[in-house]
Amino acid sequence: MAGDAAPQPTEHHPRVEAAKDHPVMVDSDDDEMVSQELEQMRSTLEEAIVETRSTPLENRTRLPRIALSKRNRAVVRVLNPMLVTYLEASRDLRETDSIIFGAALAVCRIIGAKLSTAGRATGQSSAIPA
Repeated sequence: MAGDAAPQPTEHHPRVEAAKDHPVMVDSDDDEMVSQELEQMRSTLEEAIVETRSTPLENRTRLPRIALSKRNRAVVRVLNPMLVTYLEASRDLRETDSIIFGAALAVCRIIGAKLSTAGRATGQSSAIPA
């Protein structure tokens, strides 16, 4: 009988699905697991914002385009409310830009997107645009 049970779809737990490198589990420990994953995402967001604030604009990592998958949208939906605290404390446009870029960097890290190690200044192509 146990072999007849169908796996639970992950749409019922979008926050669990959104976390990086964690299997989706459906049991009584879901709330604790979701809480730990949210804290990990918050930590990744904070680290990315701090890193971005201390990096000159021309040396920031190039961010890739990310696919509009359900998982990626779930990550963005989870991080959006976390940004409110940072944005309310923002004093100027430069700081707001650092917060938004840091959030985009955090999303890329959480979903496991490949990031360029070269900054914009060193990563430019010598090819002449069409």
